[in-house]
Amino acid sequence: MRKTMVKPKHPQLSVRRQCELLGVNRNRLTPAAPEGLQVEDLELARKIDEVNLMFPEFGARRMSQYLNRERFKTTRRLVARVMQLMGLEAIYRKPRTSAPCPGHKIYPYLLRDMVVKDADEVWCTDITFIPMKRGFAYLCAIMDWETRAVLSWKVSTTQDSGFCESIAVAQCGFV
Repeated sequence: MRKTMVKPKHPQLSVRRQCELLGVNRNRLTPAAPEGLQVEDLELARKIDEVNLMFPEFGARRMSQYLNRERFKTTRRLVARVMQLMGLEAIYRKPRTSAPCPGHKIYPYLLRDMVVKDADEVWCTDITFIPMKRGFAYLCAIMDWETRAVLSWKVSTTQDSGFCESIAVAQCGFV
């Protein structure tokens, strides 16, 4: 709010003095973003557009590598910035990790209208993987929904249903 009162090109007061008078740190001022492409980037933009027509699957990394091989010295960050300003992005098949299989059953969400007020009223469980030097370890935890306290947990080297069931039966007493 007060940052907009600072005028960088003020004829009598420097930016430092204006910030001092307003009680604002200079590092909190938002720098003016450059509008559009710079003059020196226009040739790069033309070359990127030309290469993008031949290889639309190139992102900033591969585009930068290709341009450097073509003796057009540039950096990946500059290529990424110019591609973003031009509205270009790599065209490839994106992963569909959340698409359900048509044969899978859709279960109702039982907690939709429920208000959880007390501890031990609702529990949740989750399994996550921990990267190790060779492979993964899997952590299964049971938590209380209200207090977010971990009630039980177990680590395994395999990710199977028996591992998760054993934590539920042995440490929490239910199936």
